[in-house]
Amino acid sequence: MSNPTSNNDFPPSLPADAAALIEAVLTTDRRVLLVGQPGVGKSTLVDTLATALAQAGRTCHCLGADPGSPLFGVPGAVCLGRRENNAWVLEGLEALCTLDAGRFRLPLVDALRRLARQVEEGVLLVDSPGVVRGVAGAELLPAIVEAACIEMVLVLTRAGRLLPLLQELRALPIEVYTVPAAEQAGRPGKRARAAWRTGLWEDYLTNSQEYPLDTNQLQLTGTPPPLDAPGIWSGRQVALLDGTRTLAMGEVVALEGERLRVRLPTFTDKARTLLVRDAARLTDGRLGSTPRFSADRFGYLPPPDIAPHAPASAATGPRPVGRVGMLSVCLVNGVFGDPLLHARLRHRRRSLLFDLGEGARLPARVAHQVSDVFITHAHVDHIAGFLWLLRSRIGETTLCRLVGPPGLAVNIDGLARGILWDRIGDNGPRFEVSELHRARLKRYAVQAGRPGCTLLEETEAEDGVVLAEAGFVVRATTLAHVSPVLAYALEPAQSLNIRKDCLRARGLAPGPWLGELKQRLQAGERETQIELPDGSTETVQALADELVLISPGKTLVYATDFADTAENRARLIALAHGAHTLFCESTFREADADHAARTAHLTTRACAEIAEAAGVARLVPFHFSRRYEKDPATVYAEIAAACRAVAIPDSMTATD
Repeated sequence: MSNPTSNNDFPPSLPADAAALIEAVLTTDRRVLLVGQPGVGKSTLVDTLATALAQAGRTCHCLGADPGSPLFGVPGAVCLGRRENNAWVLEGLEALCTLDAGRFRLPLVDALRRLARQVEEGVLLVDSPGVVRGVAGAELLPAIVEAACIEMVLVLTRAGRLLPLLQELRALPIEVYTVPAAEQAGRPGKRARAAWRTGLWEDYLTNSQEYPLDTNQLQLTGTPPPLDAPGIWSGRQVALLDGTRTLAMGEVVALEGERLRVRLPTFTDKARTLLVRDAARLTDGRLGSTPRFSADRFGYLPPPDIAPHAPASAATGPRPVGRVGMLSVCLVNGVFGDPLLHARLRHRRRSLLFDLGEGARLPARVAHQVSDVFITHAHVDHIAGFLWLLRSRIGETTLCRLVGPPGLAVNIDGLARGILWDRIGDNGPRFEVSELHRARLKRYAVQAGRPGCTLLEETEAEDGVVLAEAGFVVRATTLAHVSPVLAYALEPAQSLNIRKDCLRARGLAPGPWLGELKQRLQAGERETQIELPDGSTETVQALADELVLISPGKTLVYATDFADTAENRARLIALAHGAHTLFCESTFREADADHAARTAHLTTRACAEIAEAAGVARLVPFHFSRRYEKDPATVYAEIAAACRAVAIPDSMTATD
């Protein structure tokens, strides 16, 4: 049959009826790829064709290449099956441990290639993933055709709709046909798809048992989470491999030290590799995709000088803005302006500030919601915004807490004294200023209109903790600039989520006892007895092991204005170890290292090396020297050359 790509009315159409399709193009054994957008009935047509071929006594295999919405087999894998007695018989699988065909398309294509080689006779139908847009779709189509030795493509489409991947289809050197989507075809809802894949996964694990796996004896591959964050591992889909061959797939029960407890349908000691990606059992018991540790939304706002109504002198460069776990964050004055990081506690009317550079870009209402300010040191570009905070809080009766290095209380009192308060009386804004003196925390009271700062107490700052609350702690460490400066780490408490599937399996009704369980677990009271709805009692530890999915919080670290010394590096790396996001100064380029040394600032390379050594998930460099205002891309390029985790504005990604 001639290649239809030469026709002007490309591609020709075939009927949707299975019998007619078989008579038209499947009278002999062929390898056929079915392509289409989600909801056009692609998998249904595969199933119908395979059933009709099997009933006619012909051999029909299928490669299920959609790991997120598989027709049969094991989700999170590419599966090879044979239609027999109106059912699918699993012949082989290649683990991917992801439901995202677009993101992990290279492993998917490699898995397809290995399984396709096993098919020596009969019709082979390839049920492709519904990725038909963008770069991922354009790359997947020809790659699947080549890997599975496809001889013909059937494109399911609806009347009046644009054909997906038209240019890529035209370029294929094989037969391509369109098939009209069935009128009743539609994409199942998200919950229905999740329930279907979860049922397939549970069928695969029906006779599974728990086995211990020593992480020291296995090579971890894929995108494994850090081993010092055990909460991220619970529920993860994993696969035991011997080279590239899948020996078994399983589900992590828990990570205890360096040992994993994994549910496996079968165990073998031949495994050399443990594959881990992003497929996992979620808190509702369904199999889904767990967010990447660094996947919180993050980006850059344009410089305010190109925003409507902005003053012409407002050029501050890109402004990082995004999320870090429970925080929404914005570097208010951009990477060139005064340091001021606004961290908003989402779902609460509360803000935290790191440094107090010029604050005019923040609305006054934010000042009323600021509960804590963490100041690195009292140079003018880090504290000038105190006057904005002071003025905005006139009439505010709640206390605002400030933390900083020795001498901060006198600095704050001096700024407040520079204002005439003859009409304020005893109603001036009140502040509590804490100074970190090595391992001691001195707390002072400062109030506008009342000269002087009063020492309230002096306490131990155990492990550098300068603020401790139920939901998070803030630690500080002292670094050397010209004078002492503080770097800060905001560490949220662990996230505790009740596994609803386990709750249902136990027949336990939700209620206040779950809140008590979480509170006791957060407090470390693991041997305390909890009364259950049926009147029985169990320890916090036993219930947590069975019912609670523990995920680590995402730590934010903020550090600026310090010299590149071995001691400073060691202190900051220890503070930022394993953090999610590190805001770190990168004041000078390498060519200006002499300026960095003279002014006790970091270079781009020093910033990158600190982030790499700390193993942070995301580096946000800032506090750039204004000498680079016309070409900030060169600063980002130097950092990116030495750090994989740097966040770069989209407009500059072509530079590195």
